[in-house]
Formats: sequence, C-alpha cells, structure tokens
Amino acid sequence: MTASPRRLARYDRALYRSVAQLSTPVLDEPLRRVSDFADFSKPWFLIAGVLTLVGGPRGRRAAAAGVAAIGAASLVVNQPMKKTAGVRRRPNRVRLGVPVQRWVRMPTSGSFPSGHSASAAAFAVAVGEVLPALRPILRVAASVVAFSRIYTGVHYPSDVVVGATVGALIGRLAGRLALETEHKERTS
Repeated sequence: MTASPRRLARYDRALYRSVAQLSTPVLDEPLRRVSDFADFSKPWFLIAGVLTLVGGPRGRRAAAAGVAAIGAASLVVNQPMKKTAGVRRRPNRVRLGVPVQRWVRMPTSGSFPSGHSASAAAFAVAVGEVLPALRPILRVAASVVAFSRIYTGVHYPSDVVVGATVGALIGRLAGRLALETEHKERTS
C-alpha cells in the first residue's frame, strides 16, 4: 500500500515542524555555521586538499574520488532532478515556525532535492570506500550538514533524504571505480 503524494507532503511538513519546534538553542549557532560553511562544498574540498597533501597515493585517490562524486552529484541534483521534479518551493519558515535565530540565507533555487545533502553524502561515501578508517567521521559530518539544512529551515526532510540518497549512490560508484582502478594498476 503506497501513500498518496498529499499524505507524504503532510508527513514531510509535520516532520519539518517537529524539527522547528525543537527547543535546542545551544545548537542554533553551530548548525547555522555548519549550514553556511557547507555552501559550495567547502568542507569537502578542504578535506580533499588535506588528503591530497598528506594522504599519500591512497589519500590522493580518495580525494579525487570524493571530488568527482561531488561533481557528479551536483550535476545530477541541480540539473535534471531539480528541473524535472518541478520547482518545489522552499519552506515558509515563518509559517512553519522555524525560530529566526536559526535562519541562514534562503537559496533561490528549488527545494527538491537538497544539493548540500547530495554533495555531503557523495563525498563521504566515495572517500569512505577508499579510506574505510575515515568512513564513520565523514558520515557523521555529512549527516550534520544534511540535518542542518532542515534545522535552519531551508529544506524539507524529504529534500534531504532524496539528496543524500542520490549522493550516496553516486559516491558509492565513484569510490568503487577508484578502488577498481587502483586494483588494475597494481595487477598490471
């Protein structure tokens, strides 16, 4: 039995309101900063730079896979998905009760799916495939970025879930391709 689109939209708004009603002022400033810092994939490019400089050949391979995954996820999410899904309006933070102290600049693009979440998941999963020791910390970081997009009121939960899912799939592919290439280089 499948839920109707209207019912799913009601659940989405209800979950959004639940996050908006969280009484967690200690998180307001940190999550606003996280959300802002994640613009243009800054944390992921910074980590990729560090991996390139100090991670040796495996770190460089992981960084390349992560950056490639960001590029592919951004292309898929920001072009065909945002354009073919119809332009979903951003949440009305005032009407849905997001405290003003949480707000970040409201993007002008459509809400569905979340590009920040897609890029975060793509990078975390791709790098985690190549460097499994980094997998837990990168996934936590990507999850914080994704949650910050709901917490600051710029995305509905379904925007984030779909964006993260697309990003994770692309990241998995990029990570696997990097490992396959590494394996071929070692065996030739």
